[in-house]
Amino acid sequence: MTRTPTSRTPAGAAAQDDVDVLIIGAGISGIGMGSHLRAHRPGTSFAILEARDEVGGTWSLFQYPGIRSDSDMPTFGFGFRPWTHQKSIADGHLILDYLRQTVAENDLTGHIRLGHRVIGADFSTATGRWTVTAQQSGGRETVRFTARFLFVGTGPYDHDAGFTPEFPGIADYAGHVVHPQHWPHELDHTGKRVVVIGSGATAVTLIPSMARTAAHVTMLQRSPSYVFSMPAKDAIADALRTLLGHRRAHEVIRRKNVFVTRGLFKACRRAPKLTRKLLIAGVRRQLPRHFDVDTHFTPHYAPWDQRLCVVPNGDLFKAISSGRASVVTDHIERFTETGIRLKSGQELTADVVVTATGLTMAVFGKIRLSIDKQQVHVPDTTAYKAMMLSGVPNFVFALGYTNLSWTLKVDLVCEHFCRLLDHMDTHGYTAVEPVLTDPTMDRLPYMDLTSGYVRRGIGTFPRRGTKGPWTVEMAYEKDIERLREEPVDDDALRFTRSPAPAAPARSRSRSEGA
Repeated sequence: MTRTPTSRTPAGAAAQDDVDVLIIGAGISGIGMGSHLRAHRPGTSFAILEARDEVGGTWSLFQYPGIRSDSDMPTFGFGFRPWTHQKSIADGHLILDYLRQTVAENDLTGHIRLGHRVIGADFSTATGRWTVTAQQSGGRETVRFTARFLFVGTGPYDHDAGFTPEFPGIADYAGHVVHPQHWPHELDHTGKRVVVIGSGATAVTLIPSMARTAAHVTMLQRSPSYVFSMPAKDAIADALRTLLGHRRAHEVIRRKNVFVTRGLFKACRRAPKLTRKLLIAGVRRQLPRHFDVDTHFTPHYAPWDQRLCVVPNGDLFKAISSGRASVVTDHIERFTETGIRLKSGQELTADVVVTATGLTMAVFGKIRLSIDKQQVHVPDTTAYKAMMLSGVPNFVFALGYTNLSWTLKVDLVCEHFCRLLDHMDTHGYTAVEPVLTDPTMDRLPYMDLTSGYVRRGIGTFPRRGTKGPWTVEMAYEKDIERLREEPVDDDALRFTRSPAPAAPARSRSRSEGA
């Protein structure tokens, strides 16, 4: 059954099934896009479809103990809304509150349709519009929306399921096995023996939090990751806010933090041996003298081949030093009734096993994209400026940085999209499509990280090129130039005017700016 979407529409808000921009996802990217449209194009109609029953994306989905940001909040927060809390590495509930406040302050509530999972989107070249099919939660009914543009802000991960390897004997285990992505609220680990399988960002977040009340927590890893300690509070940022106020200090703090983070990344790339020594030396300083850092905190890969794991105030190292947590580097042979037997012969007894074994990547929220009913095979497309797809008209997506705060890229994409809409309105264009005319250009995976979740899932993503606007830049300074400063129009874009009647022109709040 298909009907006009009216459910879950806030009181006083008019439900719209035909809009200028349809935004998929009410997490950071979707909230950011809606806020930019409200600020820079108040005459543009839009709706935000969210599969879950609340806003916040990752920060409402993940509820495991200790969840927090792994980037500094002045850059992980929006450029248009200063982060004012003292914590620079912030707890998940603080981030969720920040996102909810952003929704309220930018009057987005009436635009959001909760419980609408988008399952398909088809673009008509005849009308220049998308028809989007969504399934409402709690039933099999579908609703349809039409839109001039589709903006996908679903992130790179599958929100339905994380990644758990097939562990031999797991059915024999009598304790609790949980994945961080689906944390049961009723689970009480107080006084329990806990084993956390994994060594990535989730594991190093869980362990110090659980160690506060658990009998003991063991981090079981096949191989180590780089773990980098930084203060949870930024003293310089606090001083700047006191001197300048939140609004004026915001841009200074962001510039400082981008400079520091980019500097660390560049140092890792240009002098990997030196930065490797410095990172490992930092770990040694925070652990007891007898601790085997070579085995447990010395990775076999170069810094930033995978993301660095940030621990605020060295909380992981404090948990280990206190004896409430420990690290075992080994391979799992099988689960037993009481725990995990390792290939070395050691057995770890556990009441609770947490499989912090990674996430599953899902391109564009697993939406089936098509043009004139012909399915788009996403890996056959090439990313244009890391925000559009070759051969796909009126489609924009937001995927953040892997080596900087996610939101820095989202802000730039949203800015550029608003400029693109201005340009199209000024010239009377109804559709825009990136066109790749060089068949000889090498096409590479969208991300070049060696992390397991990337290797498993990156094949379903669009590819990146090696020159011009087809590269994917994980460099904020380069994206500033091409997304904020360069003209919108270039030779790789094909603009068209539809022969079909266009939607009424909508007012703009600023000059064309392209």
